[in-house]
Amino acid sequence: MSQSRRRFVIINGDDFGFSSSVNHAIIKAHEQGILTSASLMVTGEAFDEAVALAQAHPKLAVGLHLVLICGQAVLPPSQIPHLVDSTGSFSFNPLTAGLRYQFHPAARRELHWEIRAQLQKFCQMGLPLDHVDGHLHLHCHPVILQILVDLADEFNIKAIRLPSEELSFTLKLDKGDLLTKLVYSAVFSRLRSYGERKLKAKGIGFAERVYGLLQNSRISEEYLVGLIPQIQADLVEIYSHPGLTIPTESWANSGEGSKISHQVYPELDALLSDKVREALFCCGFELTNYKILEAIKSL
Repeated sequence: MSQSRRRFVIINGDDFGFSSSVNHAIIKAHEQGILTSASLMVTGEAFDEAVALAQAHPKLAVGLHLVLICGQAVLPPSQIPHLVDSTGSFSFNPLTAGLRYQFHPAARRELHWEIRAQLQKFCQMGLPLDHVDGHLHLHCHPVILQILVDLADEFNIKAIRLPSEELSFTLKLDKGDLLTKLVYSAVFSRLRSYGERKLKAKGIGFAERVYGLLQNSRISEEYLVGLIPQIQADLVEIYSHPGLTIPTESWANSGEGSKISHQVYPELDALLSDKVREALFCCGFELTNYKILEAIKSL
């Protein structure tokens, strides 16, 4: 590797704000491990706690985890009746939702309103918007991505996740769920091509490679140690879903979370792993986030 070549890796935790256990797993991975950024669900049950934790950890970059599937909307059902049910819940079927968003004119108008509302709620936190991604990657849907591009100037959107990883890398390490991996690889490869054109035209940043889709919720220490040496790109994002199983007593009522015995999920264990950190170091990667990268560019 050339001495002048710099390699950067963003380690992101999705679903920040979903629950207290997810929140504290993300903070633990940030404080004690390699996690550098998190994606916040502004309608998550533990949103307020996540905001407080983010404010207390200014080195953690936070972006918007746009929720337009399997979750709650910001706007009331009366304003977006073609997106949600009477309780304000989005569809739990990505295919059905995707087709409606593509072909239903009223749903497309309401999408714009809801996406704006989620961005506005994020901005009300007072934290810089580091990036935007989406629950189940529905933000890569052409209609939704176009809305984000249209709103980029208003909300200072500087980076959007575009999943992109080599199928062969994953299959060398884990051939499980082969059909799902084949389908995801084909679908998101086409969405990536579309997204690259849109983001480049607008000057919005994105990582060269994004890992996590094909090994969804199974990002283990063993997997990362095998994956990292295969990576050729110099700007990479690895995302995961760290979590904790904690006892009945809440974190808020029990003082420091480190004093609570808990079961560590494999994905959190991977983010705390010395072996994973060493693999990144040996391959020349610097831990970063979009906030740090922006500062480097300005030097």
